[in-house]
Amino acid sequence: MFSSQTITQKILAAHCGREIVEPGEFIRVQLDLMLANDITAPLAIKEFQKIGSRRVRFPEKVALIPDHFVPAKDLRAAQQALLLKKFALEQGIANYWEIGRGGIEHVLLPDEGLVVSGDCVIGADSHTCTYGAVGAFSTGVGSTDFAAAIAAGETWLRVPESIKLVYRGRLRPWVGGKDLILYTIGQIGVDGALYQAMEFCGEAISALEMAGRFTMCNMAIEAGGKSGIIAPDEKTLAYEKHRAKRPPKVYFSDPDAPYARVIEFDCAKIEPQVAFPHLPSNARAISQVGEVPIDQAVIGSCTNGRIEDLRQAAEILRGRKVHPRVRLIVIPATQEIHLATVKEGLAQVFLEAGAVFSPPTCGPCLGGHMGVLAEGERAIATTNRNFIGRMGHPKSEVYLANPAIAAASAVLGRIGSPEEL
Repeated sequence: MFSSQTITQKILAAHCGREIVEPGEFIRVQLDLMLANDITAPLAIKEFQKIGSRRVRFPEKVALIPDHFVPAKDLRAAQQALLLKKFALEQGIANYWEIGRGGIEHVLLPDEGLVVSGDCVIGADSHTCTYGAVGAFSTGVGSTDFAAAIAAGETWLRVPESIKLVYRGRLRPWVGGKDLILYTIGQIGVDGALYQAMEFCGEAISALEMAGRFTMCNMAIEAGGKSGIIAPDEKTLAYEKHRAKRPPKVYFSDPDAPYARVIEFDCAKIEPQVAFPHLPSNARAISQVGEVPIDQAVIGSCTNGRIEDLRQAAEILRGRKVHPRVRLIVIPATQEIHLATVKEGLAQVFLEAGAVFSPPTCGPCLGGHMGVLAEGERAIATTNRNFIGRMGHPKSEVYLANPAIAAASAVLGRIGSPEEL
């Protein structure tokens, strides 16, 4: 048994009342937060009732967020959202946000201070791994596991091995967290970190602002990761200072902690990335993209819908027009971010450029609404997945990129770089 532990092992050990846990062990952990949305919660609620549960064990530790098909796109979506609302009211779950007050779950919850450093979090959504950006262990589960967790206040899991990803050097212009994670997935593949905790570190990670860190941890699942995590530093604590609803607990990996493997990257060699259809791992440098005309650009989602992302996109679009053949859809991730775009004049920049400015929703990311693609159409998007049919028709195509590339492409009418403008 190793006495040295990774940050992930330390958090999990603390949540099962032990000093040490080992990779491969099955453990039961107490949870700080359990979350679900308007797609996953209705199924979980039915399972919760099926197992005979009457009351949620810790309603203050549950968050229910209607964010995928809202504002309700059709009758079925409306019924799903209503089921969520009724359950929240019946169970006394205060962490429920109607549209106009909330937003996309993986941006909303850390911004609301409901996830803090050192937490152990599960969510009935695969991108729950986002919260590793504040130094929490967070992972996605199925709706049935979520149902059992809200009934018991705990869950079981297998302690993952950790893989250490070290990013050396300074970032090139227009390169951010989205490019680092796309490059990483391109190098190791969509199963390169299967059921492993992806621990991101190095001077390039330290240089990233919180928005870029959230983006990287958000897409750990696209490499098969169980979680993504970045050790807290002064930027993390500054972000949490006026948000955290309870005191953060800071953990760090021991210098000699055991890793399944360590991979180092030279950031001087990493250009802005574009993931071609139909996998996030199909990443290419922007200089290698070639001539790819587009019909649609989407800037938003839980991956790149933060105010920093929208500022970057607006910087590219200011004084320019969206190509007449292209639809540009801009979606702030939360109501707070939406309001900030208005106060800062960014909304006006988007609208004057010819974009459609949407209220917070996951919408087009999963082919839900607000930008579904027709047969043969191509989109560049700041979202996290580009599987076959992900954004609409099975014969449409989705290309993943950062907000600057997406904005520049919307102006150019083809995938391109801000440097071309």
